[in-house]
Amino acid sequence: MPEDYTALIEELSREFRARNPRSAALDERARAVMVDGGNHGVRLSHPFPPRIASARGGRVTDVDGHSILDFWQGHFANILGNSPDVVAAALSGAVAGGDTLLQLGIPDELTVETAELLCPRLHTEKLRFTTSGTLATMYAIMLARAHTGRELVLKVGGGWQGSQPWGLVGYALHPGPEPWTLDSEGLPSSVEGEVEISRFNDPEDLAARFRDHGDRIACMIVEPVVGAGEFMFGRPEYLGLARELTERYGALLIFDEVVCGFRFRAGDVGSMYGLQPDLITVGKVIGGGMPVAAFGGRADVLDLCGRGGGNRVGASGGTYSAHPASLLAARTMVSHLIEHEDEVYPRLAVLGERLRHAIEDGFAAGGIPAYSSGAPLAGIPGSSLTAVHFVLDEEAEPESPHESNDPSCCDVALKDGVLQLALLLEGVYTLFGCFAVGTAHTEDDIDRVRDACEAVARRVAAHRRAGGPRVAVPGGASDPAPSAGGDTSQTG
Repeated sequence: MPEDYTALIEELSREFRARNPRSAALDERARAVMVDGGNHGVRLSHPFPPRIASARGGRVTDVDGHSILDFWQGHFANILGNSPDVVAAALSGAVAGGDTLLQLGIPDELTVETAELLCPRLHTEKLRFTTSGTLATMYAIMLARAHTGRELVLKVGGGWQGSQPWGLVGYALHPGPEPWTLDSEGLPSSVEGEVEISRFNDPEDLAARFRDHGDRIACMIVEPVVGAGEFMFGRPEYLGLARELTERYGALLIFDEVVCGFRFRAGDVGSMYGLQPDLITVGKVIGGGMPVAAFGGRADVLDLCGRGGGNRVGASGGTYSAHPASLLAARTMVSHLIEHEDEVYPRLAVLGERLRHAIEDGFAAGGIPAYSSGAPLAGIPGSSLTAVHFVLDEEAEPESPHESNDPSCCDVALKDGVLQLALLLEGVYTLFGCFAVGTAHTEDDIDRVRDACEAVARRVAAHRRAGGPRVAVPGGASDPAPSAGGDTSQTG
């Protein structure tokens, strides 16, 4: 049975409260005027989040004066670190020069230039900007359904495609015989029947889904590198089969690269597998710290949301789509990554490998077996994204959210309930065991993570030796102890 970490979480919470009086006071004020005291569930950790006063490079400083190593990096978006000079200089220079940076709502040259940079790098014929990955994935699915005349959406169990109707099915693991179901109230009951769930990196399961439902599937949407707390590479044979089956059955393949786009090269990840999807979504990194996302792909599909396609799909982008300040940041960031591709990405791969080993070594030294995802793959030399999984079998290497969220495979309660707060007390900020490396991080920062992981492991091991109770979990759900990590349903 899983460990019960309730007593450990209470101990960590008391220590955190004592160290952070100003953040505690701000949390009380925030709860009086905002739901749970904030505007994104994933950020509202237990017992309360550190309130940040400043952020620079690989660190943040909270209002209580603590300098914290930041491996959350703006929901994995800040590949050059917090507030990178290259983007800050472009924005401040534009303000000083009197350029239009506030809302305009009229087409400009900057929009054209940014799209011209992105299209060849993403291997898309056309694209359209919007403001979030959630909107980008929703629009891509709408286009696929309109193009095929079908309604069924195939996605990966545990994959996060944003807080939109088809994204809110099959993300959270539920107890019982149907573990991947509707994850939110307030949606039409029909939505659940419009989504089919498949296992990531499981070719046999994928083939079975198409065999059973292929003539109804409008699209398959999949992250080549699963985000949302996993950071697992798609195996080449699995993604290749996805391309083969979608073509065979007349469905569209959507690569959701909101997390992984521009993370491994100055462009898409799909091409590193030698694969071309019909549609692609991107966000996070391309915005340079500003709210920018895009959906793109085949012109005949994209035209369905334009006059040439009769405006059949209402993918308008939104009032703030292609916002001048956001696109200036995007053009600056994308141009920088293209120009410095041979410097940025090899460094990230090296730092990522060092971090993976530091995490595993640190926990091992403290007596807790752990597996850190993102090992190099053919064609992908290393990953700047890694997630720690507390495997019960020391030789196990989880390859899908099904495995990493299964309490019989991993200590899910330790990752989701204890890890964030325990690491924060050691001066390291991350969520759900996810680490995003940026070029602003240093080798010394990585070594500090190793020490922090060892300290956390020793604390957890001491709790276990103290003989805390174990809890029975009905139907295989994770430990019901209070989570120190906030709402795990929204990482995007």
